[in-house]
Amino acid sequence: MKKLQSILVAGIVFVCLPTIATSVSAQDKIKIGEINSYSALPAFTEPYRKGWQLAIEEINAKGGVNGKMLEVISKDDGGKPGDAVTTANELVSKDGVVMLTGTFFSHIGLAVADFANQKKILFIAAEPLTDAITWSKGNRYTFRLRPSNYVQAAMLAEEASKLPAKKWATVAPNYEYGQSAVAVFKQLLSAKRPDIQWVDEQWPPQGKIDAGAITQAVAKAEPEAILNVTFGADLTKFVREGNTRGLFKDRPVVSFLTGEPEYLDPLKEETPEGWIVTGYPWSGVKTPEHDAFLKAYQAKFNDYPRLGSVVGYATMMSAAAALAKANSTDSEKLVDAAEGLEVKTPFGPVTYRKSDHNSTLGAFVGKTSQKDGKGVMVDFTYRDGLKYLPSDEEVKKLRPAQ
Repeated sequence: MKKLQSILVAGIVFVCLPTIATSVSAQDKIKIGEINSYSALPAFTEPYRKGWQLAIEEINAKGGVNGKMLEVISKDDGGKPGDAVTTANELVSKDGVVMLTGTFFSHIGLAVADFANQKKILFIAAEPLTDAITWSKGNRYTFRLRPSNYVQAAMLAEEASKLPAKKWATVAPNYEYGQSAVAVFKQLLSAKRPDIQWVDEQWPPQGKIDAGAITQAVAKAEPEAILNVTFGADLTKFVREGNTRGLFKDRPVVSFLTGEPEYLDPLKEETPEGWIVTGYPWSGVKTPEHDAFLKAYQAKFNDYPRLGSVVGYATMMSAAAALAKANSTDSEKLVDAAEGLEVKTPFGPVTYRKSDHNSTLGAFVGKTSQKDGKGVMVDFTYRDGLKYLPSDEEVKKLRPAQ
């Protein structure tokens, strides 16, 4: 009988061992939820994924954060706000993540930000550019990495104001990002140049531009300059039609994001000359921080980084920095840590401002050109985001009281 009891006890211990090991292993990990539009916009989100994968690999190779490894649970929102919220709920309630990160499209970022506020969980919005996410609809739990529409518009308006052109037309996708980008650019440029006239606005649906009709309508308005906010496949179609119809001949164009490799590379020999753009001239950035990032990225992926790569990398570095500073996975402590958080990025150190939760990450401003049949950025400079963000006093008027 005693022998039988010993066998039974040994069997129970043997069966339980894997469960015990799994529990210990789980306790040694910190789970981070990541949501993005991988299937809807792979040109940006695939490099973005590579960027955060590199960051997680580097962080864990150094022992993780506070002795625990980081594990990213990544999901695709399909480019739909409803799916993004459902996914966010699954990550929090089922997967046990301690924070949410990611999103690309502005309307999806806003939806996840609202969810984060309701569930009281930290959300680091990687890419959404709408100013609403940190100002008019800002909340305690949402922080944003990328330089916003306001910041990029301020950089571009600074250059646009130097042009002699007075009559302007705009072309932008008809959703939150495009609408807010046009509004803030018009506001900032008109403030610098009260003589500006806005003679035409074109609002193609995102991803479904009728480039021929848009080009024809803009040409009919006879603007002296154009603001472009289209990107991705829409941008390629618009450039092709504009080149064919001579829309850009002797007519300055100021363009959000066009200097990013994700959008510049597909243009190839069709790349227009002299557009004033924000972007990322990866091969021309010569700083110690960027050199280290570039070397590590190329070694791991045998490819050059896109702007999405930098954003993905900096997003997870931000998550790790918040966890390290808080020395906790408690949501309230993580939010407290994120306010004023300093993070090292491939573009240099940035700070998440306490006043509005915007990071001070900047952007490169330059002009488009061609080299060996490829689109490139020339005459570029890096603009520090802090220089273009409104003051803390101004933010009080833009952001609801918390």
